[in-house]
Amino acid sequence: MFYYLYEIFDINLFRYITVRAGIAFFIAFVLTLILIPKYIKWARAKKANQPINKWVESHKVKQSTPTMGGAVFIFSTLIATLLTVNLTNLYVIGGVITLIGFALVGMKDDLGKIVSGDNLQGLSAKGKMALLILISLVVSIILYYAGMPTTFYLPFIKNPIIDLGYFYIPFWILIFIATSNAVNLTDGLDGLATVPTIIALSTLGIIVYIMGNAVISNYLLLPNIKDIGEVVIIAAALTGGLLGFLWYNTYPAEIFMGDTGSLSIGAFLAYMAILAKSEVLLILIGIIFVIETLSVILQVGSFKLTGKRVFLMAPIHHHFEMKGWKESKIIVRFWMISMIANLLALITLKIR
Repeated sequence: MFYYLYEIFDINLFRYITVRAGIAFFIAFVLTLILIPKYIKWARAKKANQPINKWVESHKVKQSTPTMGGAVFIFSTLIATLLTVNLTNLYVIGGVITLIGFALVGMKDDLGKIVSGDNLQGLSAKGKMALLILISLVVSIILYYAGMPTTFYLPFIKNPIIDLGYFYIPFWILIFIATSNAVNLTDGLDGLATVPTIIALSTLGIIVYIMGNAVISNYLLLPNIKDIGEVVIIAAALTGGLLGFLWYNTYPAEIFMGDTGSLSIGAFLAYMAILAKSEVLLILIGIIFVIETLSVILQVGSFKLTGKRVFLMAPIHHHFEMKGWKESKIIVRFWMISMIANLLALITLKIR
């Protein structure tokens, strides 16, 4: 709507991405704040509660906490997006499909867990992976035919390393699957995945905005990609939705996002990293998600090879719980690590 006010009535203010991004942020933020209490009331009445991991004794008090709150902030994000973006932009279409597609897979998984009452139930691993790969493939094809460059960049190096051509599509699929599942693994404590996602979205939003601006991208020796700046508005809307959700998700949480939220926001982080040509830099930007995933890989690998565990429990946030750390302390310290890592990631933009 706001974009077309500029197009039809020549209201110049709405030409600027930054203005529409700000509007999208506040629409999603306020809408989420309004809808979450209504959703919590409905979810409690329907007993749509989060099944708790039986191996974590301290989490038993959370067994009556409603889940699938991700559906609310994704809905708010989509409303804010539709009101502010250029809907003919292929990069915007790819971003919207990413949010909706991964959210629907997560919702299907959440519903299976709620019905069974078991946190380990839901979609089968093969079924879930097949759906995630399919959605990732669709979005990757859209990106390819939208004209997304297939050149591969590394941090600190101003020129592309190689042009992957069609091989970029399976690489993009890998980024989608890895990032969405990494965020899903991290979403185990109140607000633990929410704030690092907000921080990462802010960093990636800055990079994508720069790359969509011919003058600034040229100054920083970053590739200039026409029309990708419009996606910053979706990132701003999602940030607003997540901030509104955090009001109720912060410790002690009144609601969880569930796989509906974690898979969707993880996939959108991957989408933003692809647009920003920052697939490798995403390791630093999403450092908490990387650490959580590596802890699971190390734990499983060590146990299968040696019969011994590296951590008291994986993912690593449970390890610190077992060591007696308070949940709030773990959460805030992980937030701090995420903030520091993202500041370092932004510094790399100038060192090329």
